[in-house]
Amino acid sequence: MKSESIETRLRRLEDREEIRQLLIEYGRTLDRRDFAGFSNLFARDAEYAGGGGTAVIKGPEAIGKLLKEIFSKNPSGLNSPNFHLFANTTIQVQGDEATALSKGVFVVRGGDNLPETVMLATYHDLLIREDGAWKFKRRVVVGDIPSLSKSQ
Repeated sequence: MKSESIETRLRRLEDREEIRQLLIEYGRTLDRRDFAGFSNLFARDAEYAGGGGTAVIKGPEAIGKLLKEIFSKNPSGLNSPNFHLFANTTIQVQGDEATALSKGVFVVRGGDNLPETVMLATYHDLLIREDGAWKFKRRVVVGDIPSLSKSQ
């Protein structure tokens, strides 16, 4: 079995780190309510399933619009500020495509100004390198524990 070159192994590590930053930026843009920046994380032909609905949303602009509407309506009446935290990430890179599996936690300011966990989710991602940058091609968000909040 021929071993991989150092350059190939280094490229894979760099790709994983770029993808890890993309996953983090997903939460950061939502936390800042930067829906234009959020839309830019998705490929031109991206698909998104999540956000409280079962329908698949297609295209970065439509995906950004969906999340903006959800956050604007605030159907759960969540307090601000609120934050996304990510963990348990696995990333598999194969050339200009990759898959990722991760966990996310959504935390809000609860009673007595203490942090309160609202949701635990699993993210299933298909990613592509588009115009030299990693983007979400398909993101499926599955609410593992949709609401842990005592106030809901």
